[in-house]
Amino acid sequence: MIHGESYKPIIAEAAKMAIGEENIYERVFIFELLKDKNDPNAVAGAVGFSVRQPKLYVFKAKAVLLATGGATLLFRPRSTGEAAGRTWYAIFDTGSGYYMGLKAGAMLTQFEHRFIPFRFKDGYGPVG
Repeated sequence: MIHGESYKPIIAEAAKMAIGEENIYERVFIFELLKDKNDPNAVAGAVGFSVRQPKLYVFKAKAVLLATGGATLLFRPRSTGEAAGRTWYAIFDTGSGYYMGLKAGAMLTQFEHRFIPFRFKDGYGPVG
């Protein structure tokens, strides 16, 4: 039986086998999308840097999937005192994907920002 916590490593291993480990780049921070010179409405690649080594990467692609998450840190939380640093918003949802899409010329319409509150023992989070 496959449980949820073991599902991701199984899929990751299958992906490595399918596309080859030499084609997998981990810990690369993408900061720029590259437009297609023949089609101004298409993205042809991306530029990023390694967060572990002094390396710059330029990726060429037939298709680009922008999956950076939402934008939960646009506003300050209402929490005060000790709770101010324990906000339940995801710290990594900075809206960078919205910015990169907008900068590349995407029309940003019909946004759906989904916030799913986590409940945890002895922690700060939304209730009710």
